[in-house]
Amino acid sequence: MSTTPGIESEEHAALRAAVAALGRRYGREYLARTAREGRHPDELWADAAKLGYLGVNLPEEYGGGGGGIAELAIVLEELGAAGSPLLMLVVSPAICGTVIARFGTEEQKRAWLPGLADGSRTMAFGITEPDAGSNSHRITTTARRDGDDWLLSGRKVFVSGVDIADATLIVGRTEDARTGALKPCLFIVPRDAPGFTRSVIDMEIQAAEKQFELVLDDVRLPADALVGEEDAGLLQLFAGLNPERIMTAAFAIGMGRYALGRAVDYARTRQVWKEPIGAHQAVAHPLAQAHIELELARLMMAKAAHLYDSGDDMGAGEAANMAKYAAGEACARAVDQAVHTLGGNGLTREYGLGALVTAARVARIAPVSREMILNFVSHQTLGLPKSY
Repeated sequence: MSTTPGIESEEHAALRAAVAALGRRYGREYLARTAREGRHPDELWADAAKLGYLGVNLPEEYGGGGGGIAELAIVLEELGAAGSPLLMLVVSPAICGTVIARFGTEEQKRAWLPGLADGSRTMAFGITEPDAGSNSHRITTTARRDGDDWLLSGRKVFVSGVDIADATLIVGRTEDARTGALKPCLFIVPRDAPGFTRSVIDMEIQAAEKQFELVLDDVRLPADALVGEEDAGLLQLFAGLNPERIMTAAFAIGMGRYALGRAVDYARTRQVWKEPIGAHQAVAHPLAQAHIELELARLMMAKAAHLYDSGDDMGAGEAANMAKYAAGEACARAVDQAVHTLGGNGLTREYGLGALVTAARVARIAPVSREMILNFVSHQTLGLPKSY
């Protein structure tokens, strides 16, 4: 466990310690074993739910903990630092739960939030498309009215956990009756909806949570499948994307901390010449640098979570992008240096670091690439002209 004295509240420090203890009871080998066996980390998910960690960010009146993304990010970071992160925390309570809590109807809140909070229900999130990538303005999944219903058609890729989710929150577009322009909207699509099919994407990365391609072929949805207002699509969309970036930062920081911890333990005890290898600056300094970069990324993550939880969506957008960028870079460098510190042992299954080389790339790529974040900062923060 690693706290930030003078910045983190006593409540947050206590939450961090409690989650770290849960994570240590499971650890890296547990998560690796579930992936090898082709199953999901149901035991850890159930224990985290029982302790109230899954819904810590959701409103108390719907069974949640009444906290925010700051608290949920602590949960994911500490589980990751113990080697057993739960990827679906990014999706189910952070994105879907937040969007429904902020913009859903009373019926949608009652139907979904208690289950998302206690872990008995999960929801996936589908935004990325084969031909759109990072450009959400090119989304072609469209919804059109058919009487009181909606008909939803399109394709999505790299959607996590659809096989275990009760429904998927799909980002589509509807036509503005006044202008004819397409605007984003969010729909809850039940897993067994006719016309809604999924296929597994064959990934190199070994993880319990699989990635899916989705096809929606005139999926008929009732009017109440639309989340929030038809005219508030962009606001609702970014209400989910900012928490996703913050939680991705937490995922990356946790992974980086885990790798760094394994490397530091090894450098303290591994002796080739007279002293342990950690006494040599060529080994010690890169590990110290990795620690500094992870701590700096965590501070930006805390800032982003604070801004988001206080209702500053614009400020949170900038900080969440910066946090995700910093954490992704820090994680990749920490994992690389950890593997390098262990030498050949860093690539053995016994030490469990080799697989993280691939996993660490995810935080640089998803949910938005580091280049798109640099575009955002150069345009929105620095005021430089767009290249596209």
